[in-house]
Amino acid sequence: MKKAFMGFLAATVITAGVFCSKSGNGDDNGNDNGFDKTAMLTNYADQLIIPAYQSLQEKVNGFQALANSFLDTRSTANQQALLEAYKQLHLQYTRVEAYNLGPAVVASLEVYLNYNGGLDYNFASNGELVGFSIDSTTIENNISSGSYDLSLYVRNSFYAQGFAALNYLFFGPNAIAKFNTNTANRVKYAKDVIHRMKSLVDRINTDWTAYRTEFISNTRTNVGSPIGNMINAMAYELDVLKGPRIGWPFGKQSNGIAFPTKVEAYFAGNSAALAQESMRNLKKVFTANGSGKGLSDYLISLDKAELASQVTAQFDLLISKLDMLPDPLSTTITAQPAKVEEAYKEIQKLLTLIKTDVASATGVQITFMDNDGD
Repeated sequence: MKKAFMGFLAATVITAGVFCSKSGNGDDNGNDNGFDKTAMLTNYADQLIIPAYQSLQEKVNGFQALANSFLDTRSTANQQALLEAYKQLHLQYTRVEAYNLGPAVVASLEVYLNYNGGLDYNFASNGELVGFSIDSTTIENNISSGSYDLSLYVRNSFYAQGFAALNYLFFGPNAIAKFNTNTANRVKYAKDVIHRMKSLVDRINTDWTAYRTEFISNTRTNVGSPIGNMINAMAYELDVLKGPRIGWPFGKQSNGIAFPTKVEAYFAGNSAALAQESMRNLKKVFTANGSGKGLSDYLISLDKAELASQVTAQFDLLISKLDMLPDPLSTTITAQPAKVEEAYKEIQKLLTLIKTDVASATGVQITFMDNDGD
């Protein structure tokens, strides 16, 4: 377990922003033709990152209210309303994943809300706790005992809270019936999972107020800088798409043996939608939503206009391939493997462009590692 977990630590620690800033390659070199990186970072902070976290906060609050209604009156109608709110909440979370830096890393947001195995496939041989797994055993033990600590920094805790737990508790097999057995403990656990999610998201929204000044003032591209972290985060999210989101359930690391139940949000059934939204948002990050103050524009200032266009075009191609994968993805993986394979190939191409070409052009060092190759 230690070997497997270290891969995840390597993948997350690099995005801690100025909290782990170091000197090294990627310092300002005067070759960006006067491009205003402070304005670019200000645009990211004020127009993309902070609004995205604020929207996540609003959706957490809305989900909590509907969850309380369901827990008070456990009906199919209330469950369906909660499912729709859940899907919107999870989609919004995919829109902040690329901003897993600064306060989000300090709070270990990804670990506690949407753990994906940390790009380590060591647990895949027996199909247990790999990628976006759900540790139903730990969840049920926590409910039965009534004794648990969701702040523990251990793998079983990660898989027993956040979106994984919401999927299982509210939308898993016989979810309503299970709430009628050991009702008090189960209701308390569900409320505690949501409360912890809300507390983490509230904390990040508060902390970004203070972190904003540090974020926009550091225009370097070295390890730990905002620009370096955003490019690393883009590469990391593509690695997540290539591995835990699509590749691993599809069987790319298990000799073609698929694990369709290991897709993200298995019980909610919106795994493909999450993958699609993740890439739409990543394109938005790359181009800063076409504002003229994004990483793509920074590449152009570095005389890398062709690369900027190539990356944007590859985003469009990948998104078109992902859009051909219907939900539930768990069914598509086995029913339409050729379409999944087509999307997988385009993921690999875009990952290489970001990890190699964009990183090289900007002087950014990719500082996380995966263990399945590119």
